[in-house]
Amino acid sequence: MGGLADAMRERTRALHRQAERSGIITLILRGHVDRAGYRLLLRSLLPVYQALEAGLEHHRATPGVGLLAEPALSRAQSIASDLDHLCPEGWCEGLPLLASAERYRAVVADAARGDGARLIAHAYVRYLGDLSGGRVMRGLLAHSLRLPDEALGFFAFPDIADLDRFKLDYRHAIDRAGRIIGDTRAVVDEATRAFRLNIDLSEAVAVCCAEA
Repeated sequence: MGGLADAMRERTRALHRQAERSGIITLILRGHVDRAGYRLLLRSLLPVYQALEAGLEHHRATPGVGLLAEPALSRAQSIASDLDHLCPEGWCEGLPLLASAERYRAVVADAARGDGARLIAHAYVRYLGDLSGGRVMRGLLAHSLRLPDEALGFFAFPDIADLDRFKLDYRHAIDRAGRIIGDTRAVVDEATRAFRLNIDLSEAVAVCCAEA
């Protein structure tokens, strides 16, 4: 019998495929994104990760959820550093916060309320996605945009020696968290919501790129 990670994977399989073929992600995979589009993607993801990581830190001692508070996965500081390299003139003032990004952030912040169990879904969607596709995205962006390593920290995990092993261990941690919280239906539902929010954000960034 599968655990919580498998339950979320099965429930979100179609949405996962859609996310990989939508919006700004499609542009990156085809080598058609420009630096402005990549900057806007990072600006849009930053508050999402800030909310996720603040929530996980708040629940570090919470049974189940606390198992996923892994500092080596934290992305917010790396994203902010990448933005500093990509637009040193001041990205906060020059890049808008899209409504889809604010909605995503608000949902993650709401998931941190109460026992924080729904944060498990957002950690699953974001961090396992980063571990799975980060190396490919990093290589594509380095080639198409000629970006230095200093601007690609979002996709780097310097504190993780073996990404594949770590990803497997993190899935096991999700399964353990599921056993601790017991009723995982809300978490699986939240995973579908997280993928839809991710798709909406990706498409909104692509629209902004097309209009620029």
